[in-house]
Amino acid sequence: MEIHSAWALVLVSLGAAFLPSLGQRLRLPSVVLEILFGVVIGKSLLNLQFGEDWISFLSHLGFLILMFHAGMEINFGMLKKQRAGMFIIQAGVFLLTLVLSMGAAVMLGQGLYLGLVLSTTSLGLVVPTLKDTNASQTPLGQNALIAATLADFLTLFGITFFLLWHQNGFGWDFLRPLPLFIGFGVLLKLVQFLAWWYPEKTDRLLADKDSQELGVRFSLALLFLFVALSELAHLEPVLGAFMGGALLSIVFREKTHLEQKLSGFGYGFLVPLFFIHVGMQFDVANVLSMGQLVFTGKLLGVAVLVKILPCLLFVFAGLSFFNSLHVGLLMTSRLSLIIVAATIGLEFGFITEAFKDAIILLAIITCLMGPTLFKAFYRSDGDTPDTRTRIQKKNLAAGWMRQQK
Repeated sequence: MEIHSAWALVLVSLGAAFLPSLGQRLRLPSVVLEILFGVVIGKSLLNLQFGEDWISFLSHLGFLILMFHAGMEINFGMLKKQRAGMFIIQAGVFLLTLVLSMGAAVMLGQGLYLGLVLSTTSLGLVVPTLKDTNASQTPLGQNALIAATLADFLTLFGITFFLLWHQNGFGWDFLRPLPLFIGFGVLLKLVQFLAWWYPEKTDRLLADKDSQELGVRFSLALLFLFVALSELAHLEPVLGAFMGGALLSIVFREKTHLEQKLSGFGYGFLVPLFFIHVGMQFDVANVLSMGQLVFTGKLLGVAVLVKILPCLLFVFAGLSFFNSLHVGLLMTSRLSLIIVAATIGLEFGFITEAFKDAIILLAIITCLMGPTLFKAFYRSDGDTPDTRTRIQKKNLAAGWMRQQK
C-alpha cells in the first residue's frame, strides 16, 4: 500500500518520538523497538510504500551520524595510558577473535567477510552497561572498554581494506586511504594548534549554552568534510564519518556538552530513522524457514563463542576467570556496527538478503542477551565468587577464634 509522503513523514516521526519512552517502560533498547517498528510498517507486514526517496536519504544521513558518534565514543586518552604488556593482551584478544571468526565463517560455508562481521562489538552498548553496574572504573570495566574500542576501530579498518582487496586485489590501491589519513593528520594538528592558541574559542565550541551552536556546526562540518574526502578517495563514507568523530575525541577530552547536543540532533531523529529503515528492509520470511532458523542458531552460537573464548586471555591481565568470562558475555553485544557491516556486505554482494536478515536478527538477540547476562552475573570486585569464598572462610575462622576464647 502506497501512502502520501506527508503522512509517511508523520508516521515515522511519531515512531522515532515515542519508541524510546516505550523502551524505558519495557526495559528494552530503543534501537530494538525502532527496528521492530520498521518491520511492522515495512515489507514483512504492512508493506507500506513510501512515495519518495526521502527516507532513504535521511536514514543514510543518520547512518553517517551514527558512525561519527562511534568515533567520538573512543577514549584515546585511556588507550594511551595502557602499559605495553596490557596492550599486547588487548591486541591478542582481538586477533584471536578475528582468527576464530574467520574459522567460523569457513566452517559455516561463508566467505571471509563474515569473519569481520562477527568480530564487531557494540561500544554503544558496552559503555552504558558498565555505567549502570558502576563497573566503568574497575579493572574489568577498563579492559572491557578498551577491548570494545579496539574491536570497533580495527574491524572498521579491516572492512575498508577488505573492500579494496576485493575490488582490486593487492596492489597500489591499498594506498587509496592515504589521502584520508593525511587529511586526518593535518586537520588534527591544525585543530590542536588552534585549541592551544585560542582556548576561549574552544571553550565556546564546548560550552553548554551557545545561541549560535558553533560546536554543533563545527562538528557537522567536520563530518561532511571527512565524508567528502572518503568519496574523493573512492572509499566508503562510513570510514570518513568514523574518523571525523575520532578526531573530535582526540582533541576535545571534556566534550560532554557537545556530545549531548549532537546526541539530541542525531539520536533524537536521524539515527532512529536509520534503524527504522533497516527494519523496513527486513523480511521476516527470510528467517522463518526451518533451515534458516537452524542456521541463525548456529550463527548465534558461533557469535557468542568467538567473543567469550578470547576474553579468557584477560586472566593474564590480572582478572579472575569469572570476571574474564563476564567481559566475554558483555562483548557478545552487537548492534550498530554489525548492522552497518551487513549493509555494506549486501551492497558489495558478499552476503545475500536472507543472510543480512539473519545478521539483523542476531544483532537484536545479542543486544538483549549480552547486557542482560552481564548484569545478572556480574558482581563488584568485592563480591566475586573467589572473594565471597575468602570472606566466608575469614568469618568462619573469626567465629571459631571467638568460641575458643
